[in-house]
Amino acid sequence: MQTATTEQDNNYTGIPTAKILLWIAMASMVMLFAGLTSAYIVRKNEGNWIEFSLPKMFTISTIVIIISSFIIQYAVYAIKRNLLNQVKIAVITTLGLGIAFVFMQFYAWTVMVENGIHLVGNPSGSFIYVLSGMHILHLAGGIISMIVISVKSIQEKYSPKNYLGIQLGAIFWHFLDILWVYLFVFVTFIA
Repeated sequence: MQTATTEQDNNYTGIPTAKILLWIAMASMVMLFAGLTSAYIVRKNEGNWIEFSLPKMFTISTIVIIISSFIIQYAVYAIKRNLLNQVKIAVITTLGLGIAFVFMQFYAWTVMVENGIHLVGNPSGSFIYVLSGMHILHLAGGIISMIVISVKSIQEKYSPKNYLGIQLGAIFWHFLDILWVYLFVFVTFIA
């Protein structure tokens, strides 16, 4: 006899389908950024590459995004313990830090332009704009998910028995954070 399936457990693996789809999406993003960083290495070795220091705002934004990862993880911890007010504060704070990160990236681009590093003309500068810009595009998805999670948290739609949305948002947020730290370390120290 079949039992009714739930939104959180509707496949043969016992893993929520949404979580499987999220992992597939993140794998495709890894492939995209692996291709971009590989292209960075290949293009750098061809010459006509002007070295420059990254604006300090990239470092500050990296610290901000790392802090946001700890805060969204606290939201997962809090919802499991039914600390609804703390969940609200944590997800809204994560959302705010994500938005701050984006503004910091735009500010870093402004500093690059002021230093004569434009999107076109210097391959090394072009790659910084493309890598950080593609990350911002993906972070837009994370920000949208944080908006949805914030609204649902305010409406108290999550509970210790129903927190898949927060969990998926946290997984994606951590992924975006790790991705940015990888990109930052790559362009700062490796490439």
